[in-house]
Amino acid sequence: MTPPPGPRRALVTGGASGLGRALVALLVARGDRVIAADLAPERPDSIPAGADYLTLDVRSQQDWDAALAHVRETWGGLDLLVNNAGVATGGRIEIEAMADWERVVDINLLGPARGCHTFTPLLKEQRSGHIVNVASLAGLVHGPGMSSYNATKAGVVALSETLGFELKPWGIDVSVVCPAFFRTNLHQSFAGKDTAMQEAGVRLITQAGVGADDVARIVLDGIDRRKPIILTDRMGRQAYFGKRFARPLYDRMMNGQADKLARRAGADPSELTR
Repeated sequence: MTPPPGPRRALVTGGASGLGRALVALLVARGDRVIAADLAPERPDSIPAGADYLTLDVRSQQDWDAALAHVRETWGGLDLLVNNAGVATGGRIEIEAMADWERVVDINLLGPARGCHTFTPLLKEQRSGHIVNVASLAGLVHGPGMSSYNATKAGVVALSETLGFELKPWGIDVSVVCPAFFRTNLHQSFAGKDTAMQEAGVRLITQAGVGADDVARIVLDGIDRRKPIILTDRMGRQAYFGKRFARPLYDRMMNGQADKLARRAGADPSELTR
């Protein structure tokens, strides 16, 4: 299915920073009508000129219902829903608190689920539309020390694949974005008890070779092409296809990472099984 003619009507969550803001800027620059949604009660200065702003906490069904009502009243429909809002988390299973699990599940997994649940009836009425859920390479490749983050992003991948089949009869496309690490402010959302894993995550994000603007251009191209899975870099493609087609090599790499993690945690190498 090709994009509708003329300007598209788009809603982007997490639109005040990072990848969300970069996508909003690109959409506005080419003439699309865009609502950038984020947590701030007043429009942040970071929202690109030309975009509307809407306060939306993805944990709140009331906010989602208000967003749907706003879209119906303002535009009468929606062409593109980008479920981008999310937080970073990292922690070994025995250290990360269950409260941290509940927080990341509520935002990273239930946030997109609420968005899809809320807007699907409108898209079905139109018999058109495109849902884009932003996951992560961690949704496809599951390294050690990131169980809560990996689990939520894998859930977003599963949600997207399921809805891709489920909504196709109504002319609705679904894509999932799975970027590797890139420079953004995502590391500022780290919270929890496992500070060692979080420090490693901060380094990976802040020292990445590409920024949000670079990734956004690749993502928008994938959106325009209606790709079901949007991989944004060579490392991500290698990891994804390596897991699929060279599983023994993938397992050795992940086991090696787990050994390093155990040694950093002070485990006796003689007690390790690998």
